[in-house]
Amino acid sequence: MSDRPLVAVLGGGQLGRMLGIAGLPLGVTLRFLDPSPEAGARAVGELVVGELDDETAVARVADGADVVTYEWEGVPADGPRAITTTIPVRPAPVALEVAQDRVAEKETFTRLGIDVAAFVAIDAADDVPAALEAVGLPAVVKTRRGGYDGKGQRVVGSTEDAGGVWDALGGVPLVAEAHVPFDRELSVLAARAVDGSTACYPLVENVHAAGILRTSFGPARGLTEELQSAGETIAARLLDDLDYVGVLAVELFERDGALLANEMAPRVHNSGHWTIEGAHTSQFEQHLRAVLGWPLGRADARGSTAVINCIGHMADPSTVLAVPGAHVHDYAKSPRPGRKVGHVTIVADDEATLAARVAQVRAIDPDDRA
Repeated sequence: MSDRPLVAVLGGGQLGRMLGIAGLPLGVTLRFLDPSPEAGARAVGELVVGELDDETAVARVADGADVVTYEWEGVPADGPRAITTTIPVRPAPVALEVAQDRVAEKETFTRLGIDVAAFVAIDAADDVPAALEAVGLPAVVKTRRGGYDGKGQRVVGSTEDAGGVWDALGGVPLVAEAHVPFDRELSVLAARAVDGSTACYPLVENVHAAGILRTSFGPARGLTEELQSAGETIAARLLDDLDYVGVLAVELFERDGALLANEMAPRVHNSGHWTIEGAHTSQFEQHLRAVLGWPLGRADARGSTAVINCIGHMADPSTVLAVPGAHVHDYAKSPRPGRKVGHVTIVADDEATLAARVAQVRAIDPDDRA
């Protein structure tokens, strides 16, 4: 590996952009593949414009790189798999394959002894009634592949609601999941290095509205040692089973003090943005360290941190930055309803001070952008 390593990243959105920002002080060069010539990561590295399922474009962005990684779990696995004989791809493409298929994902969780909601695959419209009977109502029916921020899913509360769910979700394979009456949504982010060493961040508490992540608290408010240990166990089982290298995020439901796994993301994650200012090592630096074979950094928190996602429009830095501990991150994306265009991080020494500062930011820039 050269003194200034080159990391090829499949995807060039805001996560790639933040990977690039983290790479600058480390002397790491990043090159991105994205279908849009306006991809946000172009500001922090070379941008190769091409489709993520174009194996020629994947080979081009990987040419001369020390390692290939991704910033989006929807990257088709065939491209990175085709180059694994000539260049390290981290995490391995199998992680993409598991994360992209909700049935394979749930089956992996179950095989590893990770609790999940009851689920049944739906391969045809005629399978819907039996699947819903098996998991019970209410149920959440999701497309087996694709979908994010609340897209590609329907809540089915009665047999009458089930009638058109197959067509409403595009006539594609689905999965029915039992509805979980959870107390709150959490996530665990952990990293695994080439040598198998790991580092796990404190669990994060996530607040959604209209299917979109609005606010994250890192560490989760009132986090106990028992809950942290349970989250770390889930992450460790997945990291080891997949021989994973890099940062992995697992979305969780907390119910009566226990954890159920919902989904995993084989990449840096929106709920980990708090680590930029709030942890000793940001998730972005940690991911680069891991995939380059460097030692992992400390993953503990510096205090109490919240992230408020800017949905539809950016918060005004001239007013938000008047709040102590506030930091603004603009993704350089054009405003659009329902689109994450940036975030505000707020850091404090304790949860009470953090709550007051979050209220100040909310008063300046109300979260009314559904």
